[in-house]
Amino acid sequence: MDALEIARWQFGITTVYHFMMVPLTIGLGLVVAVIQTLWYRTGKIEYLRMTKFWGKLFLINFIMGVATGIVQEFQFGMAWSEYSRFVGDIFGAPLALEALLAFFVESTFLGLWIFGWKQLKRSVHLACLWIAVIGSLFSAYFIIVANSWMQHPVGVEMVNGRPVMTDAWAVFTNNTALVAVPHTLFGALGVAGAFLLGIAWYHLWRRRHDGIDSVDADGRAIPGEANIPGRDKADYKVWINSLRIGAVVAMISFAGTAFTGDLQGKLMFEQQPMKMAAAEAACHDGTGFSVLSVGNVGSKNCNDIVAVIEVPGILSFLAKGDFSTEVKGVNSLLDEYKAKYGTHLPNDPLYGDRAGQEIQYVPVMEVTYWGFRMMIGFGGIAAFAALLALWVTRRGVVPQSKWIMRLAVFGILAPFGANAAGWIFTEMGRQPFVVAPNPDASGIDQVFMFTAAAVSPGVSAAELITSLVVLASIYAVLLVVEVRLLVKYARGGVASAMPELAEARHGGEKEKKDDDGGTPGAPGAPRQPGDTDDVLAFAY
Repeated sequence: MDALEIARWQFGITTVYHFMMVPLTIGLGLVVAVIQTLWYRTGKIEYLRMTKFWGKLFLINFIMGVATGIVQEFQFGMAWSEYSRFVGDIFGAPLALEALLAFFVESTFLGLWIFGWKQLKRSVHLACLWIAVIGSLFSAYFIIVANSWMQHPVGVEMVNGRPVMTDAWAVFTNNTALVAVPHTLFGALGVAGAFLLGIAWYHLWRRRHDGIDSVDADGRAIPGEANIPGRDKADYKVWINSLRIGAVVAMISFAGTAFTGDLQGKLMFEQQPMKMAAAEAACHDGTGFSVLSVGNVGSKNCNDIVAVIEVPGILSFLAKGDFSTEVKGVNSLLDEYKAKYGTHLPNDPLYGDRAGQEIQYVPVMEVTYWGFRMMIGFGGIAAFAALLALWVTRRGVVPQSKWIMRLAVFGILAPFGANAAGWIFTEMGRQPFVVAPNPDASGIDQVFMFTAAAVSPGVSAAELITSLVVLASIYAVLLVVEVRLLVKYARGGVASAMPELAEARHGGEKEKKDDDGGTPGAPGAPRQPGDTDDVLAFAY
């Protein structure tokens, strides 16, 4: 067993799992804040219901994200101590700001939002959510600043073999981070958009299936009511509005990720040319973009790869913005990397058994090539589905087909796949470096670290395999808990997030507005049979 490989598997598994929660938390938080703003401005009951329903799912995901994210920081010290020593002077600032400022603000004001439905004025309550959401955006920014420094080291100088920060402004305005941040945020919105669309489609289908809604002669929806808490005409508005908001958000997200992804790709061609050449299976210099390439799985020889379908000029456009500039391929770059950074790892105790081994500068091309295409493909599928959903539901009706409904629900996974594939490509494509060197003039070329030197020297393979099995098992249990909770409350509809609906109906009264357009649950609104003084009611 190889301690380095096990440590990489452990960090990869826990990070990808954690990142399943991150984009949904960021994207859904923004959407819920916008929806609550609509309720604040209009007083319409459907927006209140939407806020509470999607807010409940947001909270479930947020809590699971916090629980799984804590493990990441422990791994830095336990499995990657040499890496932590190397990057510590730079990472200290952004990670401290993320934990002590951004996350503190985020969690504090989210707590006020959870417990303040009846205790705070509506304007203050809404402000708490927006502050929490803005805190999550800053949290993402600080994390991406740290990660982007690994991709493109700036603002430092080498002192006794370690980088020391000399320009904090350069670190926090790293051009790699300034492009990666909006790219990540648009990706998060894509996850939220598909989430709204799929669940809303399911509930609209259920209403038709249960005979609550019908269709007129022109094919338009006729909302109905059932003798079930929450299954009224306002419930129909909840789902049709959620579907349309989700579809619009998904399409905007794809446009944003495409634009920022193009900028990010051009930076990668400059800063990490080997990663992008491997992503395109571009073994030789040229201008052609590979639509489909095949080769021997696991082969380390780039010459084993054959381009089956190639479009001339597109690779040049992705790299340089024109259609004629020749882009260096893997073979040319390999010679440059060997000349700059050596052909073998140094004979240093830091590298353990790997000292003196030949360096594999070409990343696993199956991962980079297909990861790049899965990222784009899943994102495109989600955007096309959103456009199609807007067209199909233009009259407020979803088809009665159960299979189409199931496709809409499973479509929720597409942007999750795009986000995961993008991060796997970004991190694995950087190998064999954990901190990548910079061949372009805007970076500091001699600041880099081989992954083989980053693992903790005092941790054995047996210890790492034990922690890997334990963490993977715990995360598997947490995955079951997360999915079951989300499915339970998603299937339960608005009534699952607003038990007061059932209590109000049981008491013989319906929701009603007060004189100033307020709604039950708002400060100053008349008390309803479903009202409770328990501040934990929403958190339940």
